[in-house]
Amino acid sequence: MLSSAAPALALQGVTKQFGSFSALRGVDLTIAPGEFVCFLGPSGCGKTTLLRIIAGLEQPSAGRLWQRGREITRLPPAQRDYGIVFQSYALFPNLSVADNVAYGLVNRRVPRAQARARVAELLALVGLPDSQAKYPAQLSGGQQQRIALARALATSPGLLLLDEPLSALDAIVRVHLRSEIKALQRQLGVTTIMVTHDQEEALAMADRIVVMDQGAIAQVGTPLQVYREPATPFVADFVGRVNVLQARASVAGHIEVAGLSLACPAAADAAPGTPLTLYLRPEDVLVQGSGQANLVQARIEAVEFLGAFCLVDVSLPALGGQRLQVQLSMNVLAERGLGVGAPLALQLLPERMRVFAGATSGATSGASDGASDGAAGAAPSLPLAAAA
Repeated sequence: MLSSAAPALALQGVTKQFGSFSALRGVDLTIAPGEFVCFLGPSGCGKTTLLRIIAGLEQPSAGRLWQRGREITRLPPAQRDYGIVFQSYALFPNLSVADNVAYGLVNRRVPRAQARARVAELLALVGLPDSQAKYPAQLSGGQQQRIALARALATSPGLLLLDEPLSALDAIVRVHLRSEIKALQRQLGVTTIMVTHDQEEALAMADRIVVMDQGAIAQVGTPLQVYREPATPFVADFVGRVNVLQARASVAGHIEVAGLSLACPAAADAAPGTPLTLYLRPEDVLVQGSGQANLVQARIEAVEFLGAFCLVDVSLPALGGQRLQVQLSMNVLAERGLGVGAPLALQLLPERMRVFAGATSGATSGASDGASDGAAGAAPSLPLAAAA
């Protein structure tokens, strides 16, 4: 029996073994009604396997699942209350748009007139009201994905599952469609789970992000929490661009990088001499900041133009030549006449520093863009403290 007071979905100890390989390891998660949740992580982290278990397309090796208070652990897909949209659209090429959208309604023996009205309503919602007689081959990729979304919503499911629905689309279409999907989800109030490896997509669309790493949940939080307060080195490295520097704890609230003392409130509880890994976002390094703490001199080594802003690689002689990436606008570069070889005064914002106990193995500095399939060599320990 369904309960309106129960979570939209609850997972307890969900584990999946493929022979000796552990695809999922004891996943616990609760999703509230109306939430938009993104499963985010690199290839092979288990996010798609978890979605398939929720859909009943895979069976867990251990653990249990409930949807609105009803256990669904062993139920077949047809007995679960969800709609699903795949990366590949998966439309029936021999059926018209109207028949594709109505497919689930026909299977449920919804009266023809009611089904036609529902199809018209959904096509209007996804912005394709005049496409009923067309066939999938006559539509663009973005239009086909809108039709797939309308079909998934036709039966008014309690749960909408999106399996990387935007990854096959062009960049501009992808940005437009993600806004439309989020607006539609808010309008309908349908609980939604989306699998993605695109950090920007997750940050833009989700109410909460579930970051996954090697079959386990690394962190659950709002986009701002995950970005600003990563719980592990993996999350800090995977979500967004980040500078990574080797450091040691110094006196309370300070660290040393290549012998230079820097204020770092996040290291307040670390014992002096403790090896640390420091994470700092490119936008948290300011040009001639107004504060007095953590001022360093730098030299511009390279400028990468990215349209709305530039990523500027700088070397820091005072930090043993270690390098940082700094995010600057074209206007700042032009106004100051900055180019490769120019000196630059920087401030490393103390309140934005994030530190973890232990040093990374291998590289000593540089910026990660989160595009790798993990954070190999990242310090495995929990953070000493959260940045403000």
